[in-house]
Amino acid sequence: MAEPQKTSSNGAAEGGANSTFASEKVPLPPRRLQRCDSLHMEAGKIPGGQSYAAKQVGWVTTLSLAFQSLGVVYGDMGTSPLYVFSSTFTDGITDTDDLLGVMSLIIYTVALLPLMKYCFVVLRANDNGDGGTFALYSLISRYARISLIPNQQAEDAMVSHYKLESPSNRVKRAHWIKEKMESSPKFKVTLFLVTILATSMVIGDGVLTPCISVLSAVGGIKQSAKSLTEGQIAGIAIGILIVLFLVQRFGTDKVGYTFGPVILTWFILIAGIGVYNLVKHDIGILKAFNPKYIVDYFQRNGKDGWISLGGVILCITGTEAMFADLGHFNVRAVQIGFSVALLPSVLLAYLGQAAYLRIYPEHVADTFYKSIPGPLYWPTFVVAVAAAIIASQAMISGAFAIIAQSQILGCFPRVRIIHTSKKFHGQVYIPEINYALMILCVAVTAIFKTTDKIGNAYGIAVVFVMFITTLLVTLVMAMIWKTSLLWIALFPIIFGGAELIYLSSAFYKFTQGGYLPLGFAAVLMLIMGTWHYVHVHRYKYELKNKVSNNYVAELATRRNLARLPGIGFLYSELVQGIPPILPHLVEKVPSIHSVLVIISIKYLPISNIETNERFLFRYVEPREYRVFRCVVRYGYNNKVEDPREFENLLIGHLKQFIHQVSLYSESSHSIGEEDNSIKESESSVEVQDARLPRSFSDGITASPPNGCMDEIELIQREMDDGVVHLLGEINVVAERNASFVKKIIVDYVYNFMRKNFRQPGKITCVPHNRLLRVGMTYEI
Repeated sequence: MAEPQKTSSNGAAEGGANSTFASEKVPLPPRRLQRCDSLHMEAGKIPGGQSYAAKQVGWVTTLSLAFQSLGVVYGDMGTSPLYVFSSTFTDGITDTDDLLGVMSLIIYTVALLPLMKYCFVVLRANDNGDGGTFALYSLISRYARISLIPNQQAEDAMVSHYKLESPSNRVKRAHWIKEKMESSPKFKVTLFLVTILATSMVIGDGVLTPCISVLSAVGGIKQSAKSLTEGQIAGIAIGILIVLFLVQRFGTDKVGYTFGPVILTWFILIAGIGVYNLVKHDIGILKAFNPKYIVDYFQRNGKDGWISLGGVILCITGTEAMFADLGHFNVRAVQIGFSVALLPSVLLAYLGQAAYLRIYPEHVADTFYKSIPGPLYWPTFVVAVAAAIIASQAMISGAFAIIAQSQILGCFPRVRIIHTSKKFHGQVYIPEINYALMILCVAVTAIFKTTDKIGNAYGIAVVFVMFITTLLVTLVMAMIWKTSLLWIALFPIIFGGAELIYLSSAFYKFTQGGYLPLGFAAVLMLIMGTWHYVHVHRYKYELKNKVSNNYVAELATRRNLARLPGIGFLYSELVQGIPPILPHLVEKVPSIHSVLVIISIKYLPISNIETNERFLFRYVEPREYRVFRCVVRYGYNNKVEDPREFENLLIGHLKQFIHQVSLYSESSHSIGEEDNSIKESESSVEVQDARLPRSFSDGITASPPNGCMDEIELIQREMDDGVVHLLGEINVVAERNASFVKKIIVDYVYNFMRKNFRQPGKITCVPHNRLLRVGMTYEI
């Protein structure tokens, strides 16, 4: 089932025709019909499956989403005024004119990266409404075969959210880039490594954001409790962090309605305080809108000015959340939330702090709380702590979502994923990851105690992810959007160049905390890379050792093979044939269920697949032996159903498939009598130019033939006898002549993770009381 119009061993064309159904009954002209595999036929039966137009959302809904986005998207960037000036002027302010240069840097950094890059360009590079590094990788992998797992099927492009162009319609340059990518194994591996590096950095943000946000907010208590030491303040922050992680199991949806109002209150407070300080202390700070002061700042400070960029970049922490959390909102809502609420609020806050520091430069270490008018201190303190918690909550939830996506794409060991919201499919909770993040946050806060070194680490993580996003979006512009060469060149030069300058400054403080995100990323990349490496080689082993299509026919001739009552679900990752686990099972237990369904659960590089597009079936010959192959397709944000719901869905679609095959066979037979040039094969179905009468596509509206009803009733009787789930317990070892490094990776690192993370039966839709494990060893 790999390439269109290739013939399989039983003579059926694999994925050759586009089997989209017509919406009305049409006459069948007397011309030769195209052959189409039965798997292909099922893929085509999608009501409205070719409607790619995005849903238009009204202004009322958009404004409502923009308000909700304040709490989810902008909590991190909105709390940056708590620590930017203290992280920039770590050694104090020697010349108050430097405030004009730093303020000008903040203004144009916010304008260049979050506003121009993300709002106007990056948000458009979404994957059917979803954003983030994985979404970019998924988008690119649909336009070019860059996946390291060779399980692409022609039927996948028919899913309604796939939105692929035909390669023949691409411009010459885009097609050339696509061919170069597909023909270069090194590029595929590099692109995958870059993707998991960015995701590892974002997961690292799930550690650093709570630390720096909560610690900087709680630090304000020193204004009224001067006797508190740094260690005691860190202890208060650790207590808040522990409570924050302990309530994660309830899900963000439970408290999500309070996020928007709290952050909006925070924005109003910091904007008002900013205006107050601006008017009271030095309105002349508005001169910072003149970029000339940036030049003056670097001329005056030289290397020290360049080093200070590591603190300035903290003004845009959380920018990546604009893109990563896009799936919960829409592009226009995120743009409105940024330009109407966040941008003016934080700029006024920074301007007010700069104006205050022009008069009191010695207060730079506690700028935010020192600049608050007395009566507003406690209300601002309470709202600041709440806003810091919300900012932390968003990054923690984002880390959960990324790890969930990584796992289902074969890039992370098995963990328990709990969906906490029926409304938002992307909101998940992972207990193991939650407590690991909590331990790391507590350790980082206890060790560093202040925001200075944490800020150094935070800057590297933030800019690294932004730079990788620039590279991936440039690839999207060249290959998918087919933008002009001028814009393709300007995008990485302008935005990537600025990010590299900031990144170089952040790396200067590598030994002062900057090693933290790289350490986190190195560990996570080792885990993700090792798991994916073995996952790919396991799949290739099964592909190489898959069973001949004649195997089931040979089983049918064996007299000593018992047929057990009920239905057997045999799980395999292989989508291109019968897995080697089947003959292994028959050899050990010489029996087979009356109905056997070989199930491959497959995740496509899109976020969501509707239920009516999820199941693809085909017969394994001989049909009367009642062995079926089924590919169950999920998007990376889809929730796997509970066992009973999954069984009912699969059996229901199997009955519908049998019904459809029977109707096609009847139609093909009657057409064949009129046109002798058309010949049926046992394992193919005949359709005319991918257009069929509506009664065929509606499934149950037509009267099924008697033979079909008998088979459907048999399926139901066997289901009543019970469903048994057969799960392969695969042990993977390195082959004997493998290199020393490969043996370490496979035999020790991978197997350690496999044994210490959750087992397959604990995370799939398999009920434990009806589970039969089948052990087998693969040498890769």
